[in-house]
Amino acid sequence: MSPTYTLAEGCPYPQNTTSVQLRNGSGGGLVLLQDTQLIETLAHFARERIPERVVHAKAAGAYGEFECTDDCTDITSASFLNTIGKKTKVLLRISTVGPERGSADTTRDVHGWAMKLYTDEGNLDWVFNNTPVFFVRDPIKFPSLNRSHKRHPQTNKPDSNMFWDFHVGSPEGIHELFHLFSDRGTPASLRHMNAYSGHTYKFTKEDNSFSYIKVHIKTQIGVKNLTRQEAVKLAGEDPDYLVDDLFQAIKKGNYPVWNVFVQVMSPEQAETYKWNIFDMTKVWPHSDFPLRQIGRLTMNRNPQNYFTDIEQAAFSPSNMVPGWAPSADPMLQARMFSYPDAARYRLGVNYQQLPTNRASVPVYCPFERDGLMNFSDNYGADPNYVGSTLHPTTFKTAKQGQTMSTLTEHEKWAGEVSSFTTEFGPQDFEQAAGLWAVLGRDPGHQDRFIGNIADHLSSVTHLRLRARVYGKWRFLFASYICACVDTGLINYSLELFSHVDKDLGARIEKATEALIA
Repeated sequence: MSPTYTLAEGCPYPQNTTSVQLRNGSGGGLVLLQDTQLIETLAHFARERIPERVVHAKAAGAYGEFECTDDCTDITSASFLNTIGKKTKVLLRISTVGPERGSADTTRDVHGWAMKLYTDEGNLDWVFNNTPVFFVRDPIKFPSLNRSHKRHPQTNKPDSNMFWDFHVGSPEGIHELFHLFSDRGTPASLRHMNAYSGHTYKFTKEDNSFSYIKVHIKTQIGVKNLTRQEAVKLAGEDPDYLVDDLFQAIKKGNYPVWNVFVQVMSPEQAETYKWNIFDMTKVWPHSDFPLRQIGRLTMNRNPQNYFTDIEQAAFSPSNMVPGWAPSADPMLQARMFSYPDAARYRLGVNYQQLPTNRASVPVYCPFERDGLMNFSDNYGADPNYVGSTLHPTTFKTAKQGQTMSTLTEHEKWAGEVSSFTTEFGPQDFEQAAGLWAVLGRDPGHQDRFIGNIADHLSSVTHLRLRARVYGKWRFLFASYICACVDTGLINYSLELFSHVDKDLGARIEKATEALIA
């Protein structure tokens, strides 16, 4: 039976194509304020957009399930991992990072992987990327990083000078730059893409023991990428190529599947490991910490309405369940505030009540109530305040939930409270050099990497900035470099690619200057 058109309040109206006017013989007319249908239609139209995400605005989304495939009870008490074969419903949103919602999704960019697991102990959000490392390890740099990848405040255009000026001053991100400008920076489809936690998390158990972990999500059909030329061509011909590819695959029943693994590190290993395990510009080598499978992810249902299902979805790494906990990673700590704060701005203080964000288990949180757009019964007459420790209130008793074990005595070794400015050293280039060697195993990949860098860098108009990217800064300012070496104060932000490989900077310079000439 076909529905009957009504106003939002449910009152039916006979025509949805007319407006009430005071007409004259020449065909003109004055619109009357009594035309509620017209006024409501126009007023809602002007308000139907919510603020787009400041990053990760362009995305595809789908529903599916996570299945526990292996016994994990020795490392975590998380309920969704306590039984082999146990399935948990999930919502997945895969996005580009820098460009706007209407941009081309094949542009060279990191891709975000935001996933909500509707577990039987509440919602767990995985807010990952398709690269295992990140550009920065200090959260104070995060806004500047993203601004440097966005539009220039004067020209309102993406600006290569901004991009490279930021990165030569933040060489700790050189490993991520190798991922971005390799073939991996332009995935051929979201189905052929891996994802990684980047951050260090903790698996915890009810006895308060824990392990540090990193998560790896590996596609079952293999990684496949586009060349720069293919990605640019698709950006012009089909800017929604990746979004449509995922939608059509699921629609046809060609469900994408990923295997989910963790690397596991003991607290004792963390104390003596050669890299800071909370530094998300570094990976843990698989030779030291092999992958251990915990589950399988299958996406099998498209959204029914993109706005309600995907655009209104809110993800945060602060959404955790018992058995899963944060580490002392400063970037993670900052994101645990920033993401819910962004959701409150975009969607309102009661964004958790929206169907796409609502937990699949009963929620009792009477200390968060009222506010705009509250869709619940607002906990009725239940008290909205805390009484004493032993007797919460005289009028209402509720059980205490399971301890989430987010605090552990062990992390006292991580350091003391102090002001911090990130420093640079040889370790920041070691893993990038390793990836450069890996690219050399794929015929032509190193040449494509240099071509991708040169194509982007050729838009930099400042000669000295280009020199710093190549690594020629030391030759332009030899006396200053010598003074730094004499005092032991080598400034690794003065040059970039020559620290990775002594010939790489020269090769990038040759390719870039040839494009400029």
